[in-house]
Amino acid sequence: MLNAAEGILLCVVTSEAVLGILGDTFIALVNCMDYAKKKKLSKTGFILIGLTISRIGVIWIIILQGYIQLFVPHMFISGNITEYISYIWVFLSHLSVWFATNLNILYFLKIANFSNSVFLWLKRRISAVFIFLSGCLVISWLLCFPQMTKILHDSKMNQENTSWIYQQKHDLLIKQSLTNLGILFFIIVSLMTCFLLIVFLWRHIRQMHSDVSRVRDRNTEAHVKALKVLIAFLMLFILHFVGISIEVVCFTLPQSNLLFITGLIATCLYPCGHSIILILGNKQLKQVSLKALQHLKCWETTGNLRVT
Repeated sequence: MLNAAEGILLCVVTSEAVLGILGDTFIALVNCMDYAKKKKLSKTGFILIGLTISRIGVIWIIILQGYIQLFVPHMFISGNITEYISYIWVFLSHLSVWFATNLNILYFLKIANFSNSVFLWLKRRISAVFIFLSGCLVISWLLCFPQMTKILHDSKMNQENTSWIYQQKHDLLIKQSLTNLGILFFIIVSLMTCFLLIVFLWRHIRQMHSDVSRVRDRNTEAHVKALKVLIAFLMLFILHFVGISIEVVCFTLPQSNLLFITGLIATCLYPCGHSIILILGNKQLKQVSLKALQHLKCWETTGNLRVT
């Protein structure tokens, strides 16, 4: 049984998951409706749909794995549920980070303006960049799945020895790290593009502050908003992988529900918070969300009047 503090934190995790699923579902639906109207899907729309769908799956896996670990941990020792969750997690987590990396690169190449020859070459060949990253994703899966299979095979062979996981904790941590080598490449690329875009926006804002014209002031506000969005994304992105690291470490330590739930909270912050950032930072998504809230408010008001 969970104590009061652990129960409250678990409610926080569940609320984060619900908000994340609702936000990602909303983004996917808006982009799908836009595609149905225009009969054309932009690169940004395709990436957003893929990102939100994969991230919904990631959220479900995080919550499912968390509840099983807290309430029925013996299911991880016996049965095939660990194998199913592990393979689905590897597939969806890599895919989600891949889409997030593509989105960051797309924004970086469209917004930033550097005179560097490499940057100019990449800006003219966005499609080639996506193809290259697709190849990296496939290679990442090919490297990760065999390593994951080996970890699961070793755990099955030693499932009768309940102390095996603690005796081999250092070896297990190394193997878990190896399974994430592929995803590490996308994380580095994503962080680098965000950092370079922040540098560009920061320099641009400083230059625009010297011009007091009205147009420049509006542009400055837009760039400041974009800068805040990027910084918030970076913080959530880093917290997400810190949370995953905490969860992995918890499997090699004596059971600590409080530490494990804390890791779940940090892990769920990114898929929940980033969907809200995308909605607030995108003009179309923001307008549709405001209209939806207005219709919901009118519907609630009408319903209350009918009741009275």
